[in-house]
Amino acid sequence: MSPSIETMFAAAALVPLGPRDAPSGIVKSAAAPPWRIGRDGLSGDRQGDLRHHGGPEKALHHYPRDHYDQWAKEGPELVGALAAPPAFGENISTLGVTERDVCVGDVFAFGSALLQVSQGRQPCWKLNARFARPDMARRVQTSGRTGWYYRVLREGVAEPGDRLERIERPLPDWPLSRLNELLYRHMLDRDALAQMAELRELAPSWRELAARRLARGVVEDWTTRLVGG
Repeated sequence: MSPSIETMFAAAALVPLGPRDAPSGIVKSAAAPPWRIGRDGLSGDRQGDLRHHGGPEKALHHYPRDHYDQWAKEGPELVGALAAPPAFGENISTLGVTERDVCVGDVFAFGSALLQVSQGRQPCWKLNARFARPDMARRVQTSGRTGWYYRVLREGVAEPGDRLERIERPLPDWPLSRLNELLYRHMLDRDALAQMAELRELAPSWRELAARRLARGVVEDWTTRLVGG
């Protein structure tokens, strides 16, 4: 698996989003090459809420362009927003690789940088504002078409035409599609949660989430994340 990336996207400025005009970097545009990738992500990118977005475990967001057609079929009113990436605020857009093809902990070479899949995306209310649909974040979550994040193992520089070359797969039994099923469908599968809590390559916050579900026997409340507070 080695999809080519023609363009990367960054938010050079924050824009007000939603009824509270919350600052957000979800509206991105093409970043001029060469693309410099540091521990906290792509040079020139910005996040409005550093508590929930950005940082080393969410340095780069990858959303498959493969999903765009399905979203357009399910919601013709979304076609305008889907006209071109990055509709979902992604830094990386590709064809030919989805959540079923990528596993937690996969390591990719991209230019001189090394990236590792750290977690899936937990959609938030900002997608509702972005697509002018009050249920868009929940629809993304339910569909499993969430996209994912990378941590940066080695900083580097990439150019148009460089490919994502997978060089390591430590957890072949944990594709992101399985993780999404566990988080949002089979939410209290204790055996799977116990395994998830021990995945060293998974972002610490997601391991802690699994541990809390095991300890409490309940699923966390998603309302604030999906609807806004």
